[in-house]
Amino acid sequence: MSGKDLFSARKERCLLNIGSVLEFWPKLLYFTSVMRLNKNQIEHMAFVIVRNLIKEGKVILEDRNRIVEDIIGLITDEFQKEDQLDQEVRDILSRHMEKIRRENIEYQTMFRMIKTKLAKERNIVL
Repeated sequence: MSGKDLFSARKERCLLNIGSVLEFWPKLLYFTSVMRLNKNQIEHMAFVIVRNLIKEGKVILEDRNRIVEDIIGLITDEFQKEDQLDQEVRDILSRHMEKIRRENIEYQTMFRMIKTKLAKERNIVL
């Protein structure tokens, strides 16, 4: 991507109502800050996914509501996996808290490193 294209891509930003910035790059979509979705947001996202797939002719569904519920379940399961991973990382760090304090290691940095490593080992997408 050239410098001019990169500059143009950075200008294409959309502010979300929660204050995060969603950046649009060719074939790349990410949040610049961490956010969790509540139940209503997950339901809405699942509904929009199904609606758009139907509108674009990508799928033909007999039971639209069942598919929306399945997508809600999948998204919720992924959030639960991440929550379990976070708890496991906290447990690991708590067992080594004395060493972390003694060697003046930054807790958040260690948390991210361990979480990233475990997620990669377990094929969990963060």
